[in-house]
Formats: sequence, structure tokens, C-alpha cells
Amino acid sequence: MSVEPAALAEKYRTADPFPHVIVDNFLPEERVRAVMREIEAARIDPEAPGYGWFGKRRASELEQFPPLTRQLVEELNSPEFIQWLEQVTGIEGLHPDPYLEGGGIHQTPTGGYLKIHTDFNWHRRLQMHRRVNLLLYLNEDWQEEWGGQLELWRESDIETEDGRPVASFAPLFNRLVIFSTTDFSYHGHPHKLSCPPDRTRNSIALYYYSKDRPQSEIRFGNSEMTNYRARPEEHLGLKHKIHQALIKHPLARGLVNAIRKVS
Repeated sequence: MSVEPAALAEKYRTADPFPHVIVDNFLPEERVRAVMREIEAARIDPEAPGYGWFGKRRASELEQFPPLTRQLVEELNSPEFIQWLEQVTGIEGLHPDPYLEGGGIHQTPTGGYLKIHTDFNWHRRLQMHRRVNLLLYLNEDWQEEWGGQLELWRESDIETEDGRPVASFAPLFNRLVIFSTTDFSYHGHPHKLSCPPDRTRNSIALYYYSKDRPQSEIRFGNSEMTNYRARPEEHLGLKHKIHQALIKHPLARGLVNAIRKVS
């Protein structure tokens, strides 16, 4: 890596509201631009809307990625990059996810959003804990008024009337964001995008795992559920209440998962 991990490690460890770091101009510009053009040309079907998101498109089958995009993802999952990532984050024993569960290529069109949330903390197929998120943004000439800023929140601020994100980052071209994934790392881009109809908010999202983790980072045990949280002006509905109940009660969550397996 061209960026020395020692220059980032202290920033990462001391960042507020939880460990994170931003690296602008992460890779050679022409290489990132070529990947961006592949992703812009890709046809990715939208996911069905959920109560916590709208308009999201995701491709997670590495074998189907365009060639330059696939090559980049493989490098970001390589032993050399994992070693760099461990030095930046201070988390040892990181593993990439060959299945790209929840990750891969992400696109969001105008009108789309992703509400404030924490991510699932357990990967069933790997039998590992999710520890680090990596986002590489691929949006050249992105305008601030289009929105799409990644917001990082302190939990105590989410449901207060005057709550504001502690940090906010525009999804700028060749900007890398790395942050620790815990049951307290609340993030999202909750406001509707207002980019032109022919533009989308594009990123590569990769997640990294370990066999163990500090118990202080998890609240409700191993969970495969995304924990969306409503801000005061938001009403996420009955599904949100059910979702919250399942997240907070692991026994009920296990029962529901068992029923789904049988059915």
C-alpha cells in the first residue's frame, strides 16, 4: 500500500464516535476511474425495498463482476492488504469474506437511502465475527447538494430531537472509508438522494471477520440481523418493532430462524 499504516493507526484508534479513518486518493486515479466506468455500465437489479432502505442495488457474485472490478476486490481481500488493514485497525487475525455476504458492488439511485443502523455481527457460513467495514467510493464530480453523505452516529444522539451525526463524509471519487463494526457503530446515509436520474451513488463494500472478538463490542449475542434505528422524525412501522424485538431477544430470534429452516 502507498499509505503507511502507522500514519493512519492513531487516527483510527482515537476517532469519534467509533474507530474509523478516511483515506482520500486511495489508489491511482486512472485505475479507479476504469473500475468506476465498469460499475456505472453494470446492470444491477434493485433489491426489494425494506423499511430501512430504498433503491439499493447490490451485486455479490464475484465471478460475475467486470474484470477490473473483480481484480480490485481480489487485491483488497489478499493477504498483503489484510496485513495492512490489521496494522491500521489494530485488529489481528482478520479474514476476508469469499462470499461477499451483504457486500460487493453497491449502487443507490436518486430517491434512495439507507437508514441509520448497525450491521449484522455474525457470519454463519464462516462462523466468524464481523469486525471491519471497508467502503471505496466511485463517484466522480459528486455534488454536495445531491446528498449521500455517510453519517456516523453516537447511539445516545439517534433518538434525541436535536441529535446530529458526529461525522459525515461525502461519497467522493477514490475515497476509502474504514471503520470498526460493532453493535454500537451506527452509520448510514438516511436522507433521500437528489442526484440526476442518470447518476447513482456507487461503492465497493467489503467486510472482514475474525474468529473471536471482545464481548464489549456486542450486545445481543451473535446476530445476522441489521439493527435499524429510527430518528425522531422517522416512523419505520410495525416491521421495525418486530425486527427490534427479535434483535433484543436472541432466543426468539433463534426460534424464528429454526422455523424458517423447516419451512
